[in-house]
Amino acid sequence: MRIGIISDTHKKAKRAEMALNVLVQDGAEFIIHAGDIVEVETLELLKNCGLRYVAVYGNNDAHLAHYHNDYNLVQEPHYFKLADTKFKLMHLPYYMAPDTDVVIFGHTHEFESDFKNGTLFLNPGECCARNKPVSEFAMLEVSSDNFSVTYYTREKKEKNFRHQKFLYERART
Repeated sequence: MRIGIISDTHKKAKRAEMALNVLVQDGAEFIIHAGDIVEVETLELLKNCGLRYVAVYGNNDAHLAHYHNDYNLVQEPHYFKLADTKFKLMHLPYYMAPDTDVVIFGHTHEFESDFKNGTLFLNPGECCARNKPVSEFAMLEVSSDNFSVTYYTREKKEKNFRHQKFLYERART
């Protein structure tokens, strides 16, 4: 299963839309937003992208609680299962215990793909290109044997996204 992951879109709904379009075009089957959504327009993009999705509240999203029942918004840490894989989703990296197969988080605005003791820790970076001139997001491909992470980056003035791949062998118990 291919899972598109974005985070920290903040006030940049157009960048969120670009990321979602690339992820859908590249075969995403599910979308995860790791918080700091900020704009209702971004929630609308998620809802209308044609895929199932989940979005966790970030530290800048309290005003979105009013829309809780209109979108698939969850509080952190949010545990769920997808593709025979246990996930933990949060925005703030406070619940970093390796108690699931995949831990997805945001907030730091820094891409991280780290596989420790059988758990993948994944932060897709900042989609908004606020702290640096690069918009970032990721695709996670889950199979029974591997986790494959594709890290997408695009500098503000570039037209196309660059890709970097990371492959981790899953330990099955």
